Amino acid sequence: MRALQPVRPVIDRPRSLDTIETPAVIVDLDRMERNLDAAGRYAAAHNLALRPHVKTHKAPVVAEAQLARGARGLTCATPFEAEVMSAVCDDILVAYPPIGAPRARRVASLPPRVRVTVALDSVHAVDEIAAAARAARRTVHVYVELDLGMHRVGVPGLADAVALAARVQAAQGLEFDGIAFYPGHVREPVMEQDSKLRVLGDALEHALARFDAAGMTPRVVSGGSTPTLWRTHELPGVTEFRPGTYVYNDRTTAAIGACTLDDCALTVLATVVSTAVPGQAVIDAGTKSLGREPVRGADGEGFGQLLEHPDVVVTRLSEEHGVLDLARSSWRPVVGERVRIVPNHVCIVVHLYDLVFGTRGDAVVSCWPVAARGRGPRAD
Repeated sequence: MRALQPVRPVIDRPRSLDTIETPAVIVDLDRMERNLDAAGRYAAAHNLALRPHVKTHKAPVVAEAQLARGARGLTCATPFEAEVMSAVCDDILVAYPPIGAPRARRVASLPPRVRVTVALDSVHAVDEIAAAARAARRTVHVYVELDLGMHRVGVPGLADAVALAARVQAAQGLEFDGIAFYPGHVREPVMEQDSKLRVLGDALEHALARFDAAGMTPRVVSGGSTPTLWRTHELPGVTEFRPGTYVYNDRTTAAIGACTLDDCALTVLATVVSTAVPGQAVIDAGTKSLGREPVRGADGEGFGQLLEHPDVVVTRLSEEHGVLDLARSSWRPVVGERVRIVPNHVCIVVHLYDLVFGTRGDAVVSCWPVAARGRGPRAD
């Protein structure tokens, strides 16, 4: 497989982690590439189109590595992500309702060479993206999103979903390509997902039968997530899946058995700044470095776990302070010592930083900007 190529700003020569100011995001490139290779092999083995979600890394250089390993296209949540990723990919899905004329115009204004697909669940969204497509003199492809259990977005009734697909097909500037769903309600450990996956599979089969009966057989059935990544092939009819977190993985993904702690490629490098209070240590990574999302799974405490000392978790957070509980560990850090924290939810953490540092072993060999963080400049 092609090695990950660094983008600017480039480190001119390998350097020690000790030269990096903390807190900082560190990605073990060997682990990341192993994660990408595994997903690529899985997709090929099950004849699935891998369309990874860029919300996790927000970096064109990582997207290029995914595409080099067989990804058929990319999934984005925001117009800015789509704009940034259009520099490296010509097949982009915006998996978020294109509500609001400014958002719709921005999506439809992506470069003409890019095949643009949107997922939507309302007549309002259809009409707005159709108007934007006509104004841009392009065709926008559409997935009708179904609610198959997440209860967040998606059409809950199949009659309404089929009718919405018919409206898409009749709209000038749009083309109905298929259906989409997100199994975000399946959060159990991987080996405990059987019953929910059966219910999801039955609902999906029923949906496909209704679309077939209406003469609107979906060309694409798009679903999937990192928690269900390795069981995607069990869902009948799925042709495409959209995991995001798998590229780096995190503490939650490890807790539910979708990866191991050794598969967690991204850590937050932090420095111990105080040991004044007995039984704890304070690091320079708080909510503005780690987020505040709780962890799911068996070990559901704290806001991060130390890579080198898995029995130590970040138990309390202030904006710039993280408190390590040392009660269950014999390790006693000293002020100035550095640690690497596996965050609970990696997508949130990446969005807090401007730069990511790539390592091979203990050497920093590259760095790249989190180019698609934020909302970016308006297209108009």
